[in-house]
Amino acid sequence: MVFTIPEGLHPDLNPLAWLVGTWRGKGRGDYPGIESFEFNHEVVFNHDGRDFLNYFSRSWILNADGEIVKPGPSEVGFWRVKPNNILEVLISHSTGITEGWVGHFDGPKMQLVMDQPYSSPTAKIVTEGVRLYGLVEGELFFAYDMATPEKELQAHIWSTMPRSE
Repeated sequence: MVFTIPEGLHPDLNPLAWLVGTWRGKGRGDYPGIESFEFNHEVVFNHDGRDFLNYFSRSWILNADGEIVKPGPSEVGFWRVKPNNILEVLISHSTGITEGWVGHFDGPKMQLVMDQPYSSPTAKIVTEGVRLYGLVEGELFFAYDMATPEKELQAHIWSTMPRSE
């Protein structure tokens, strides 16, 4: 994949420059107590020249024919690069959950571990999580494993998204 460093990108973000843009694709979800599902997934990374990336993710639940039946969860957040290839990430979900993540990157592979969860009074409680993002054959791969008070850490959702912009 050929790309250029986006104009005005803060130098601290150069290792993540490949992420900047819009990625769209399909994913699957599964978790005990939840019926397996497929979804369309869109992830956008952009910047305003400061030392963080803006992050936006949204999804649409699909029926068996691949048609959108309803909107799925959305997320917004901020990604910060720290020394020694460390990432600090904040993500808030439309479902009432906010999480702090800490992780590392190695080229186009990023692994994050949930550091601090918060659930609003009516949201489900997530106690643990692991996220993986990576560039696989030119597409953004995403996987999210989660744990709740009732369920141990296990796969929940995953998607692959070609760059669309």
